[in-house]
Amino acid sequence: MAKILVVEDNELNLKLFCDLLTIKKHQVITSQEGHDAFQLAKDQQPDLILMDIQLNGISGTDIVHELKASIDTKSIPVIAVTAFAMKHDEEKIMSEGCDMYLSKPLSIEQLFEAIDRYLK
Repeated sequence: MAKILVVEDNELNLKLFCDLLTIKKHQVITSQEGHDAFQLAKDQQPDLILMDIQLNGISGTDIVHELKASIDTKSIPVIAVTAFAMKHDEEKIMSEGCDMYLSKPLSIEQLFEAIDRYLK
C-alpha cells in the first residue's frame, strides 16, 4: 500500500482517481485547489504525486518546480496527468520536472501501469 497525493481540480476526475486508487488499497491524499499541494507533500511525504497541469489559478508545473526545489520533496516522483496532448506539450511538461507524462483521457490500465512503475 502506497500513499499517493492527487492534485486535480475537476471533481469527477478527482473522484475517479480516488476510487481507482482505493480499489488498489492505496492511501489517497487530495488537493483540489493546488495551492496547498506543496505543503501537503512536505507534511505527508507521499510515495507518488499525480499532478493535473491545468489547475484553477495555478499551474501544476509551478507546483512541480516548488516540489523539485525543496530538499523535503524533490525525490517524490510526479506523474503529470493532463489534457495537453501535443508533442511539444509533453516535452515542455517533462522539462519542467515531471517524472512521467500521461494525457487525458487515459485508460485505467495505463494509469495503473504508470503508478506501478514508480512504486516498485
